[in-house]
Amino acid sequence: MASSSRIDPSTAAEIDRLATAVAKDPRSKDFLPLADEYIKVGMWQEAAGVLEDGLTAYPGFVTAMATLGRVYDQLGQPVKAKAILKEVVKQRPDNLRAHRILAKLYLAEGNADLALLSCTAILNANPFDEEAASITRSITGAPDNPPAGKRDKKRIVTEPRSDTAEAAASATPAPEPRVSTSSIEPEPVTETLGRPNPDLPAVKHAATIARLDAWLRTIQAQRVH
Repeated sequence: MASSSRIDPSTAAEIDRLATAVAKDPRSKDFLPLADEYIKVGMWQEAAGVLEDGLTAYPGFVTAMATLGRVYDQLGQPVKAKAILKEVVKQRPDNLRAHRILAKLYLAEGNADLALLSCTAILNANPFDEEAASITRSITGAPDNPPAGKRDKKRIVTEPRSDTAEAAASATPAPEPRVSTSSIEPEPVTETLGRPNPDLPAVKHAATIARLDAWLRTIQAQRVH
């Protein structure tokens, strides 16, 4: 049972409740939330004991395995932590918490290649993970640049036009092209084939009247004789 004075009463009560449930039923999955409560208050050794017992009943419980690997790391037991976390990423390659701890453990023992593999798995899921990026840069010797998404946007600076030049450009219209009239010859006034002559209807009308007038005179002359 939890009775330390450094634990607030609500947390202590929750730990007591969960511990009682696990004690009554060793196969209760309340062992994982109980371990989480121990972790919250820094009781790492108690968390390790609860997780070890729980994984005896549930050996393939990946979430509990990842939590135990974290606990082993906090307790300064890198061999145990690495062994269980390697099994975690084998079953769940997307477990980023396990990769994060493994990367630090591999780097600490000088295994840069395996550390880089774990960092790559993290960065594939989150390209802006600064911790994984920092470890990667320390291994590869890449320049220590911030991620692309966090870089300040560069301002595009253009050279401003002077007020005088801008006013002149807006006030002075562009000169129109001049066309020399000396080279333009007048169009001859001749009737073009297919082009209607505007005076043609009047000419035809006068001719018609002249023919009618001649015809009337002929008829009148015949009547007289």
